[in-house]
Amino acid sequence: MLHKKVLFIKKTLAGSIVIFLFFLQTSVFVDAQENVPTEKIATSTEPTIEEIAAKEAEEARVLKENSISQIRSQIVSRNQEIADLEKEIRQYQEQIQKTSTERKTLNNELKTLDLTRKKLTADISVTNKKIETTNLTIQSLTKNISQKQSSIVVQQDGIRNTIKKAKEIDDISLLEALLKNQSLSTFWNNRIELAKLHESMSARVQTLLAIKEDLTKTRTTTETEQKKLTKLKNQLGDQKSIVEFNKKQTDQILKETKNKESEYKKVLAEREAKRLAVEQEIDEYESQLQLLIDPTSYPTPSKVLRPPLDILYVTQHFGQTDFARQNSSIYSGRGHNGADFRASPGTPVKAAFAGIVQGQGNTDTVCPGASYGKWVLIKHGNGLSTIYAHLSLIKAIEGEQVETGDLIGYSGNTGYSTGPHLHFGLFASQGIQITNLKSKVCRGTYRVPVADVRAYLNPMLYL
Repeated sequence: MLHKKVLFIKKTLAGSIVIFLFFLQTSVFVDAQENVPTEKIATSTEPTIEEIAAKEAEEARVLKENSISQIRSQIVSRNQEIADLEKEIRQYQEQIQKTSTERKTLNNELKTLDLTRKKLTADISVTNKKIETTNLTIQSLTKNISQKQSSIVVQQDGIRNTIKKAKEIDDISLLEALLKNQSLSTFWNNRIELAKLHESMSARVQTLLAIKEDLTKTRTTTETEQKKLTKLKNQLGDQKSIVEFNKKQTDQILKETKNKESEYKKVLAEREAKRLAVEQEIDEYESQLQLLIDPTSYPTPSKVLRPPLDILYVTQHFGQTDFARQNSSIYSGRGHNGADFRASPGTPVKAAFAGIVQGQGNTDTVCPGASYGKWVLIKHGNGLSTIYAHLSLIKAIEGEQVETGDLIGYSGNTGYSTGPHLHFGLFASQGIQITNLKSKVCRGTYRVPVADVRAYLNPMLYL
């Protein structure tokens, strides 16, 4: 008798099942859910989707308000301190520039060195503040990563719970529900809940994908900030070295002059005599060079080079400048062999183009106050070579490959220099070489780049 009853139910409900499947695929059935009598589905001890979402939102709010907001506030404070220090540095740079153009006196030179020391000290303070800011940024990003990882776990747990609930509902057919004495409205409500669960799971999957994508970006940003931190720490070490070099320059001046203007005049006269003699030695050597230079081996004037300084201000152009004409003995009547850019000591100097560091040196070790001082020569792959002179600190390593914009040193006031600046020279690579030049004047051998007079090019035409 029971078997016949089951068969009867199957036949009579077959049409109902078809109708149910039809309505399940349409929004009409879902939209009509408010008009269907409702009966509560058996509750689970697991948290609901709404509870999970509320907990997640609360955790995010607390974390953001208590931790990340405090870190951001500290970052804003550090950035303001950096802005104030950079303003102070600009003031020092202006004073250094003004003093260096004034009459050469012991007082002015000591004043320039003192202003340089203050400027370099401010540079160090800025770098320290930037290190603090970068550390805070990394700390904030790390907390952000932790928060996103927690959100991912919450979303994954939510998806698992949704799948479990959906399976529990989906496993009960209409026939089984009726046999368990469930009403038709309860069955329909369970199916409506199933549709909601599928919709909720789809939304959670999308949220999970978005969080994971954002997490990847945050990790990339963190890696960038960590590289920036390493760079800043290296820069800090460089700046401390430049401050020490500045102190040695001051001590040397005081030692040579005994802090007397009359002695300073004698030192200047001796340096000028040595400079002229050294320049003559180099000119004589270069005039004898007969290097083969193919005019097609290097590019015609075009903007192929990047400025070696972040801020470019020309203090002397290439060739027969007013200064060159008024001081013909300085350049042996051939004009200025490069371009001079304003740069206070400690300003980062960067490679104008990718290439190989052909060499670096310091003419001051043999002939103080003459020629290039601390210099770096880079040979580029396009037939051009560039020189960076009067540096305070050299960072480039001979033989290494550098890319455009790489740090190669810091500007200074070494060699023959009327004031702190960067001398930037450009050559046809076939016409320049590095030689060890024996000096009769300085009684020693110094390493210096020398070039065929035809190899000198106007750098301003390529910047």
